[in-house]
Amino acid sequence: MKKHNGMRPQDVVILLKIASTKTEPWLGKDIATDLYISNSEVSESLNRSKMAGLLDSSKKKLMRQAFLEFVEHGLKYVFPAVPGRIVRGMPTAHSASPLDNLIQSSEDFVWLDAHGISRGQSIEPLHPGVVQAAKKDNLLYELLALTDALRVGKSRETKFAFDEIKKRIG
Repeated sequence: MKKHNGMRPQDVVILLKIASTKTEPWLGKDIATDLYISNSEVSESLNRSKMAGLLDSSKKKLMRQAFLEFVEHGLKYVFPAVPGRIVRGMPTAHSASPLDNLIQSSEDFVWLDAHGISRGQSIEPLHPGVVQAAKKDNLLYELLALTDALRVGKSRETKFAFDEIKKRIG
């Protein structure tokens, strides 16, 4: 049996993509294509997630309760986000839907994107393919933005973000 060397940021992205499929069947190669991640990295990620108890033994079913627990309590410690310089990009965290309607803030957060229409402090996405993947899948975009709110937000933002994540995948 392989040793578990810890979760990687792309594992969270892959699990969010799986969660966004609801009960529809999915294939690793489709996940790889949709997320701009190699097939081999998706396979390794699925193995890590299974070992961590976030996927079942078939690696096809998300263990939603365990994943929600990890997202709520561990994500900001394992994959913290530190806002960077002001850049043009795609809104994330509380600057993106659905939190942008719930939280009014003078701070905007974005993922760096030359074609972005917003300006704000840059947040490093969990994986470089996140911006492109989010442009193709609105539910995934919302989940990724909500996840960033957990990574960078204050207490109020994280509560709203987690409640919204639960609505979408819980």
